[in-house]
Amino acid sequence: MSKKVILTGLSPTAENLHIGNLIGAIHPLVEMQNDKNNELYLFVSDLHALTNPNLKLNIANSKKNLIATYIASGIDPSKTILFYQSDVHTHAELGWVMICNSYFGELMRMTQFKDKSVRMKQGNGTEMVPVGLFTYPSLMAADILLYDADVIPVGKDQKQHVELARNLAERFNKKFGNTFRIPTHYSPKSAENILDLTDVNHKMSKSLPPKGTILLSDSQEDIEKKIKGALTDSFNKVKYDTINQPAISNLITIYSILGNISVASIEKKFANAKNYAEFKNALTMVVQKFIKDFQVKYNLAIKNINKYLKIVDDNAKKCLKKTEPKLLDVYHKIGIK
Repeated sequence: MSKKVILTGLSPTAENLHIGNLIGAIHPLVEMQNDKNNELYLFVSDLHALTNPNLKLNIANSKKNLIATYIASGIDPSKTILFYQSDVHTHAELGWVMICNSYFGELMRMTQFKDKSVRMKQGNGTEMVPVGLFTYPSLMAADILLYDADVIPVGKDQKQHVELARNLAERFNKKFGNTFRIPTHYSPKSAENILDLTDVNHKMSKSLPPKGTILLSDSQEDIEKKIKGALTDSFNKVKYDTINQPAISNLITIYSILGNISVASIEKKFANAKNYAEFKNALTMVVQKFIKDFQVKYNLAIKNINKYLKIVDDNAKKCLKKTEPKLLDVYHKIGIK
């Protein structure tokens, strides 16, 4: 029985990720890698990072930080194939083929493009939006289709991109013959969208104001300040109710996952609390302990980063061996070779 191929990646667009990335994206992968029936490919999508025209960071350094974050979060390089997207040239090459097989209208319908382009215009005060931001879903489709991936674990906001990958695969297969496996979108039950602490209309994000985002690099003082300033409501009741109490429900979710305690237990623990201060103080301690433990593991991973980068280099060769035949098959079918 062949293993189920699972593929996903994160972009090194900031020096540090936040707890939303960890809870929603990385933790579910740790569970998946421990299933012997899975073959997990996890990459650093550095080519996708280039869609940010305001990126002033050292991307090479950010890539190392992301690898260290993967390791500190529980990703085991003996079970998961870690690699850099740019080290595997087949991604960019098939990406161009997918761009040429994508329709302007379907890319215009991508909600991520609409949202990010608006924020980008607001941020730089001009109408300039890079073409890469528009076409990157086609590159994402290439990332997926190269590996004949079965399952793509992504958040709800990326589901539309997996649908595009499915459409492009079906379009290519119909035109040139059976070539690509049709992937499936998967949102793990353990994955949660952690909302911004000051604006529950948006999920926690690197691109939003930092006061609503708890970074994995935050100091103990930063964490306390951000949680104290977190949005609440006038109910003064610690109750998980995403409709009527979305802000408190978000804080309960963070408490539950990082503190490894059930929502029901949290509600019971604070049932007699007179206000939210007691709950926020307890949440602060939970988050502070989690971040402190993570930072110890992260610093150890950074100290040994050369060992992990050697694995990343070796894995690029494995990925090329797996994907070059697929790209060559595509080139033959479209008539380039």
